[in-house]
Amino acid sequence: MKKVVLTALVILAVCGSLFAGGGKQQSGGLTIKPGVLTVGMEIGYPPMEYYDADGKTPIGFDVQMAKAVAEKMGLKVEFVDTAWDGIFAGVDTGKYDCIMSSVTINPARIAVHNFSKPYVSNTLAMVLMKDTKIAARTPEDCTGLNVAYQEETTSDTYMTDLAEKGLKFNPREYEKVMYCFDELKLGRVDVIVTDLLVAYDYIAPADSPFEIVWESPEAEKFGICMKKGNDALTAEIDKALDALFADGTMLKISRDVFGMDLVTAAR
Repeated sequence: MKKVVLTALVILAVCGSLFAGGGKQQSGGLTIKPGVLTVGMEIGYPPMEYYDADGKTPIGFDVQMAKAVAEKMGLKVEFVDTAWDGIFAGVDTGKYDCIMSSVTINPARIAVHNFSKPYVSNTLAMVLMKDTKIAARTPEDCTGLNVAYQEETTSDTYMTDLAEKGLKFNPREYEKVMYCFDELKLGRVDVIVTDLLVAYDYIAPADSPFEIVWESPEAEKFGICMKKGNDALTAEIDKALDALFADGTMLKISRDVFGMDLVTAAR
């Protein structure tokens, strides 16, 4: 009887150590919550991730992709709306399993995080008002201008590099990219530098006041970001993405959201 009780106590102690710690991934499982893929996302970046007209329902390319990835993995999906400036810390501390939020794959990020295979090919763009008197047609022409971009993004990195090389402009950093377009429309900034995918979405309406005047020649690619060392989840997400490319789902989502194929070039 003592042996039975002792064995039971040992089992309880082991289970307690496995499941304690809240955000830590559970032993023997891929995800923080059993049966759920928890996705960190800055839901304010149309057309990739943003709220529908009801202000509650996430929609956009990354949202559709996240649902499809989770379904391929046999999981439900749960979105965690997170400010961009804290999104990487969130995956590191176990607030969610992964980030699907237009994350560019670059050497600095690869050094500290795991990434899936790429799923979208993208470049940077410069946007002006159609009726502008500003002559600038590249970021290098923006001397003395108020240049808007979302903070801690590749646009931020690009403009910061130009500043370090001697370009004298007035940086206007915003928490969300939509604020950049609001400010340009109000005349408070002169230029926006952002992802081409985002710029396409803003110039698409027939009555759009915006125009794209420059695209960067070098393409960048988006990937799904995970905690460094989480190789098991990375492998399973890659399998799901491969399947979605193979069965045409990724192409369908791209055409549904962008009206064109922006995924094939990523592979």
